[in-house]
Amino acid sequence: MKKLAILIVGLIFANSVFAAGESASAVVRDTSERMLAALEKRRSDVDRNPQLIYGLVDDILVPRFDFEKITQGALGKQNWSKASPQQRKDLTNGFREVLIRTYAKALLSYSGEDIRYLPEKPGSRPSSVTVSTEVREPGAPPVPVDYRLYRKSGAWKVFDVVIDNVSLVSNYRSSFNAQIRKGGIDGLIRRLEDMNVKGKG
Repeated sequence: MKKLAILIVGLIFANSVFAAGESASAVVRDTSERMLAALEKRRSDVDRNPQLIYGLVDDILVPRFDFEKITQGALGKQNWSKASPQQRKDLTNGFREVLIRTYAKALLSYSGEDIRYLPEKPGSRPSSVTVSTEVREPGAPPVPVDYRLYRKSGAWKVFDVVIDNVSLVSNYRSSFNAQIRKGGIDGLIRRLEDMNVKGKG
């Protein structure tokens, strides 16, 4: 859960990279401070009713992510090309809910870890950037967290997160491929639905 907490903190920062004319790092810092201030303001409400965290995630995180691109990356080109339009929609919606639920629950365990912002650098894809940070907590080595973003309709969108050199997209790709080999694309859709049903509450 600690790793997930680090990841969600980083994703909060990454989601803010959207304003035109500003550096990614500057917008990350500005929006992260506003987000954490809002979370702190509502901490007592969230502690009493943890379900409120989903509203924060929906309002702040979700608009900054390209969940279809994330899902496509997690499936890989070959599996994505085999999926029908309806299957692609079902996969994206299912994976989106899995990630939102995971991020929301992890956010509840955030406890003020320090973030060091490093210079951003060009990404490996056209019109993309990598925003690098280090998450620091007392008595532990810093954890590197990189955010991969690209421009979509003039806005920056997150399409992958790399925590401690492990890509979110690549990490899910291995489990998705195994599930598809076992039960096909529809089997993966059912698996995502099952994860979301079990995760409710």
